[in-house]
Amino acid sequence: MRLGILTPVVTLAPGNHASWERDGTIEDIVTVARAAEQLGYDHLTCSEHVALPESAVAVRGGRYWDPLSTFGFVAARTESIRLHTDVLVLGYHHPLEIAKRYGTLDHLSGGRLVLGLGVGSLQEEFELLGVPFDDRGPRADDHLRALRASMSQRLPAYDGPYYSFSGMVVDPCAVQARVPFWIGGRTRRSLRRAVELGDGWCPFGLTSEEVAAFLAAARATEAWASREAPLEVVIQNQPPLDPGAEPDHAADLAGRLGDAGATMLSLRLVHHSLAHYLEQLEAMAEIIKP
Repeated sequence: MRLGILTPVVTLAPGNHASWERDGTIEDIVTVARAAEQLGYDHLTCSEHVALPESAVAVRGGRYWDPLSTFGFVAARTESIRLHTDVLVLGYHHPLEIAKRYGTLDHLSGGRLVLGLGVGSLQEEFELLGVPFDDRGPRADDHLRALRASMSQRLPAYDGPYYSFSGMVVDPCAVQARVPFWIGGRTRRSLRRAVELGDGWCPFGLTSEEVAAFLAAARATEAWASREAPLEVVIQNQPPLDPGAEPDHAADLAGRLGDAGATMLSLRLVHHSLAHYLEQLEAMAEIIKP
């Protein structure tokens, strides 16, 4: 089992953040990233929303730091921890926009990008940005194929039902030969999309029993059998863990998620200050060696 973190400060989800995060700074994030890196953690995250309707804030929260600028800063101050966009909404971007902007991030970070990608569900935000909502599922599938053909190519070419391009130079592009695509979502369709078109699945809001059932069904498919590499299953624990005060519970939950099929955890931790957060990172790393 490998460990990553759901980065504090960058989002303020209702009921899932500490009071100190409201005034948290980029230097606090760098401090967390460096500590996690030194402890052997795999990745940290940053989510994407452009603008949320005020009516949705009570459920989704209102703060979402931009992942590209945030990760660009963090990349310059770290060396090995991976940078996971959890998640970019595919419909908000042209494939070559992601290939150029995040390919540049992969280039400047020395190949540390993990693209977390999702279909999206907030119709008001789609309408605000002037992008189609009703066909976002099939459009996302074509986007993923186009992005795979483009992400590490200076001269990409693709011809699909929604996206088609050739003869265009994207320089710089990603330095990884295959940037990992981790597909977000909490449905069987999101898992099928990950199996067919991605390198990992990062569900949220599912129990260990639900994850196990979804994965058991997926393993029986032809798409799973035809995969060339194992599928990463990156799970967010809920509620937050308190490894400093309850190490046995943290170990038990991690074990149950591993038994369900998780290969990695993106951790939510109980914390009351920056110093406490750093202590919790160390405590969890003692329980499960990253």
